[in-house]
Amino acid sequence: MMKRRDMMTGGLAAVMAGSPVLAQSQIAQSPGAEHRWRMTSSYPASLDAVYGAGNTFIKVLGEISQGRIQIQHFAAGEIVGGFQALDAVQNGTVECCDTAPFYYIGKDPSFAFGASVPFGLSTRQQNSWFFQAGGLELLNELFSQYNVVGIPIGNTNAQMAGWFRKEIKSVADLQGLKMRIGGLAGQVIAKLGAVPQQIPAGDIYPALERGTIDAAEWVGPYDDERLGFSKVAPYYYYPGWWEGASAIFLFINKQKWDELTPLDHALITAAAHQANTMTIAKYDQVNPAAIRRLVAAGTQLRAFPPDVMEACYKAANEMYAEISSQNPLFKRLHEHMSAFRNDQYLWQQIAEYSYETFMIRARGRS
Repeated sequence: MMKRRDMMTGGLAAVMAGSPVLAQSQIAQSPGAEHRWRMTSSYPASLDAVYGAGNTFIKVLGEISQGRIQIQHFAAGEIVGGFQALDAVQNGTVECCDTAPFYYIGKDPSFAFGASVPFGLSTRQQNSWFFQAGGLELLNELFSQYNVVGIPIGNTNAQMAGWFRKEIKSVADLQGLKMRIGGLAGQVIAKLGAVPQQIPAGDIYPALERGTIDAAEWVGPYDDERLGFSKVAPYYYYPGWWEGASAIFLFINKQKWDELTPLDHALITAAAHQANTMTIAKYDQVNPAAIRRLVAAGTQLRAFPPDVMEACYKAANEMYAEISSQNPLFKRLHEHMSAFRNDQYLWQQIAEYSYETFMIRARGRS
């Protein structure tokens, strides 16, 4: 079996071989300066999967740089609050952070495309859009305005729609519903009469327990089980139509990035790709057992009724049109992503959807 270090070395070689900025003379250059950075997170350390994306990135980068680039990781609240991570990198309080870009839609709604948007991309589609179709270049046009460079370091995959204290049987049940929900999805459900709330991970449970909110979404079975939501809300809804995938980003202060050598850029990019792959694999591995445990303990799974899904889809498209009319970069990102998504489904319905649909039905016969 290939050792992990051999895999990372091979992956680094592939990144460097494909990079136009790394001429042979640059690869052969002296290692360069040592760097000691701090990374603030938007996540609590107790959530080992989502917070672990940053840990994996730091570990891999330390190994492939032979200890020359070392980063200390700080959980949300240790340096700044989870929703202030970008600000801390932008102003140089820390050199980098791991966060969800949609936490910053108050600065510009275009940030949402860096994490997830309602009825957007799946995880594989999002990776392809970022790394092959030009999505990441478009996003960095936005990020550069805030003095940061952005690279994905993980993904939660498709998320659940969250925990509800009462059942949602129709669109009318959304009226007055106070829900902790991230990103642009809050603006969508507000169109349907709900009241969106932005609450950091560590504050969701007490708000749900006290009835300050009626519902809350976070990620999925593994993370949600750790946060204990099943103890205070019985109904667990799906699908999370606002997060068919949700990327975790590394933001680096632009001045610090520009001080690095091309080799350092390649090392950071290689470590980010490794963390991205490992985080996706982690969630795929841990969620099946977690959903079994939750259901065995009494959690009641519910699918959103079709009329609720259709109403949310209509409201989302209305929202996109409204924002696009006022924000040219948002319009470019939305049109670019939507065209890419539609082409992806044109292909995936032929092979992947038909294969997976058959296998889901056949799994009980294996």
